[in-house]
Amino acid sequence: MKKTILRYLMLAAVMTVAMSVSAQTVKIRTQHKVKKSETVYGIARQYDITTQELEAANPEMTMPGYTLKKGDTINIPYGKDQEAPATEGQPVNNQQQTQQTQVPVTQPVSKNLVRVGVMLPLHNNDSEGMRMVEYYRGLLLACDRVAKDGITVDMHAWNVPRGADISKTIDEHREEAGACDIIFGPLYTDQVKPLADFCKANNIRLVIPFSIDGEPYKKYETVYQVYQSNLEVEEVALAKFFERFASYHPVIIDCADPASTKGKYTATLRKILEKKGVPYSLTSLATSDNDFARAFDLSRPNIVILNTEHSPKLNEAFAKLNILTEANRDLNISMMGYIEWLMYTKVYQELFYKYDAYIPTYFFYNEQSRDTKWVEKQYKDRFNLDMDINRLPRIGLTGFDHGCYFIGGVAQYGSLFKGTKGQLAYKTVQTPMYFRQEGKGQRNANFMFIHYPKDHNLEAISY
Repeated sequence: MKKTILRYLMLAAVMTVAMSVSAQTVKIRTQHKVKKSETVYGIARQYDITTQELEAANPEMTMPGYTLKKGDTINIPYGKDQEAPATEGQPVNNQQQTQQTQVPVTQPVSKNLVRVGVMLPLHNNDSEGMRMVEYYRGLLLACDRVAKDGITVDMHAWNVPRGADISKTIDEHREEAGACDIIFGPLYTDQVKPLADFCKANNIRLVIPFSIDGEPYKKYETVYQVYQSNLEVEEVALAKFFERFASYHPVIIDCADPASTKGKYTATLRKILEKKGVPYSLTSLATSDNDFARAFDLSRPNIVILNTEHSPKLNEAFAKLNILTEANRDLNISMMGYIEWLMYTKVYQELFYKYDAYIPTYFFYNEQSRDTKWVEKQYKDRFNLDMDINRLPRIGLTGFDHGCYFIGGVAQYGSLFKGTKGQLAYKTVQTPMYFRQEGKGQRNANFMFIHYPKDHNLEAISY
């Protein structure tokens, strides 16, 4: 590699943005309805806990732009020195017990050398650059991993920040870039066309890992678009709803949340239900307990859908359902959630199990998985810091999955690799992938429900 490339390797190795990862589940002591003029600090003092403990129980508080509002229902956790009651009958790390793979594996290979290029903002000047450095570190760990299968990776990386002329980067490194089997990048839409044209001319797979405007995968045979938006996940979830819950009675709960983006989703669901002639109930969190109970069917399973993704209203919904099920123990209730609910797993995991929750998603970060723990340990050992815990999906794991998936695929199938379901050379840790042709190129079509069944045997249902 050239010295410029080595500098980026050094950068990836020495950055010191360190975060700690906790595998503990937050235990909720009670819930608090916010009064006028109350603050996060004041509420924490009232319950003799720290603001950090309060925020851990209410993940939305850490999101940009969060404001505590009168009427919000928030979780109050047990503090560090406060004793939480023991949970009876709960299996420990049941998902970990079902994981048999000690280390992520690839299939036997037929190509020993894979040449890889990375054209992303690799710097520590802003959050975008720092995230891409973490992604790049994941790619480096993928190179280490596939080496165990006898694959040699010749990797070249170039810093291509926002506003950079990527054509100049390509021209200056045409020989190395032109010899690549795969190039990961770019991050910015205005850099796609020059790089896609170059990859097409040189028959190089261009893996676009993150959000890009313009759907370039439809125009170029060599483009693989990995990213899937939350909106796209919801569109697929609507289609899968009628496969998964055909025998259920739908109960749509209005949460009166003007800040939510999910009103359109439930409105579309109602139109489809009406068009198909499927009876459903519409109720709200504001209705009386008796009227709320009338929305549910005692003779068959009920599937609950809220028109909010936000934690305060989810708190209210769980409180309402708890009252309902305490009075009607024979009720059979499941819930269909949103991808945003995965942020709340530590807080609501037991309630997800209690109400048989299905969360539609394109990724799943399972911190109890042996594979996840293995990759995180490799990351810590090699770079002397933890992955950023404030983001889902984890960017470092994303890079690891993408690297192993594409490098392993090209190594096994060579020029025949298309990333279809029948060509899965690697079992991903966090982000499953398989590709379908859309237009001329390839589009990630992965979709799954993360299911929290009442028996606590967590499962990922892939389609």
